[in-house]
Formats: sequence, C-alpha cells, structure tokens
Amino acid sequence: MSLLRAGPPGGSARWERRNHAGRTVGMYAGPASAVAAAVGAARVHPGAGLAVLAAGACGAYDDVAGDHRRGFRAHLKALRDGEVTSGAVKLFGVSAAGLAAGALLKERPADRVLAGVVIAGTAHFVNLLDVRPGRAVGAVLALGAPGLLRAGPAGELAAAALGVAAAVLPDDLGERVMIGDTGAHALGAALGAAVVAGNRRAGLLAHAVAVVVAARHGDRVSAWARSW
Repeated sequence: MSLLRAGPPGGSARWERRNHAGRTVGMYAGPASAVAAAVGAARVHPGAGLAVLAAGACGAYDDVAGDHRRGFRAHLKALRDGEVTSGAVKLFGVSAAGLAAGALLKERPADRVLAGVVIAGTAHFVNLLDVRPGRAVGAVLALGAPGLLRAGPAGELAAAALGVAAAVLPDDLGERVMIGDTGAHALGAALGAAVVAGNRRAGLLAHAVAVVVAARHGDRVSAWARSW
C-alpha cells in the first residue's frame, strides 16, 4: 500500500474518492488487500487464489468505471435495455470466477456449483456492507474468526483473509483509506473460499442459501450496514 501511495499509477487523483462524510481518502488499500489476500489464498490452494484475484480485478474495474447505480436489479435492468454496466461486468465476472474456483476446490458436480455460489455470493455480500468505514473489514473479521478453529485448508484460508483484514482495519476505521469494491470483493472471495474448504454439501447449501437471500435483499443489507 505504501508503494502505491508513493507512486500512484495515473496520478494521485485517480486513487482518491470522497467518503460518506465528504472526506478525501485513498483507494490504495483495495489493490493492496486484493493482492495480499490472493497470494495468501494461493499458497493454500491455487483455485482459491484465482477466485480472490479475479474478484479483486472485477471490483477494480467497477471502482474505475463504475456508475451511480447500485444493486443487482439496477444493473440487470440496464442489461435488459442493452447497456452493459460495470456492475454487470462485475456480477458475471465474479460469478464465473467463483464457479471456476468451485470446480477446482470440490470434486462432485453439485458441490462445485454450490461452492461457486458461496464464493461469489460471499464476495458480493461483503461488498454490500462496504458503506461505512470498517463495516466490510469488520464483517470479514467477525465472520471469519470461527474458521481459525478449523484445521487444514479451511483454517489457513480463514487466516489469510483475516490477516489482511486486520492489517487494513486501522486505516479503514480512521478514514485514511477505503478498500472499495476491489478490496471488498477480494476479501469476500477469500472468506468464501475458507467456507468452501471447511464444509461439505449440507454446509455449502446452507451458506449458498444465505448469500443468495442477502443478494436478493441487497438494498436492505446495505441499509442495515449503514446503521450498524
């Protein structure tokens, strides 16, 4: 993150945004979080690293080219009208990455599909919470903490996600940086990969239902995150 801050590609203006309070904050934490989480996940399983990196890349595209529309409905409506928004690209890109990772992490077809839904859905869920400083990062820490108790890949993937989240949390809460869609999607995908690694079909199904419901009621989830 310090390297990006010292020499931001394209100039510092490209890496700055105004947050909810009108303060100018840097977006450096997003790419830094995505790369760190992808490297950590890849050391555990290449499929997990692929999912995290792809989710971060799709989020980065939306950070750069994003418009004012929020929620799946708005982007899907635009797509029906013949307009391909950055949100639609992100939606389908992260979903494809999740399914590809699921195919690498699981052996049975049904488990692969459920794993893909969990990874992509968790990435989108964490992004829904990214409406106030510390909300998305705090959620990753809270939801991923139980995973540290698991042995093997599940615990290692949880540790990778939580390590990055813990590192960025002080600056995020201090409103010095924001993780943006880049960091939120990457951390969410890492958390989803940990869930996939630690669950069989029943657990995958339960988590898949949960993230689909959250996506269905995305506006309400975001409103809850603002007041949390």
